[in-house]
Amino acid sequence: MKNIVVRFERELALSYIDILFRAAEQDSEVRALMERVSDHMSDKLSVLDGNANLHMLALSDIISVSAEGRHARIRTEDGNYYTRQSLQSTENCLDPRRFMRISRYELVNLSKVKRYDFSVVGTLRLEFSDGSETWASRRCIPLMRKRLSGKE
Repeated sequence: MKNIVVRFERELALSYIDILFRAAEQDSEVRALMERVSDHMSDKLSVLDGNANLHMLALSDIISVSAEGRHARIRTEDGNYYTRQSLQSTENCLDPRRFMRISRYELVNLSKVKRYDFSVVGTLRLEFSDGSETWASRRCIPLMRKRLSGKE
């Protein structure tokens, strides 16, 4: 195994973590290391708490993501977190099989939805495992029905 040097460089302008692998060549050992880091990070999202402390949040802990100005608020059972990314950028980091946009301003983790209530004509109420609820926009209801029926 080659020697590995790990360093941290502070760059205040960055709102994300930038990992760079430097080596004489991209051999099997370097590729394996890159894959391990990538696999470990693919199910996590870097977020900030209310005190601007950085956390790595497991995607499975996310209940919903909503637009808050030009940034996104991530809601979990443990509380709210924030990201400096827009809702659209955050959506691009999430697995589309697990997360779905239910309005212009909100994404939900489908595995956290306990109940879908279509009882009021033209509306869809989603109840989450933590007891909270939200409403889907009318334009998203047909897609949600299609997705729930497995025809998507």
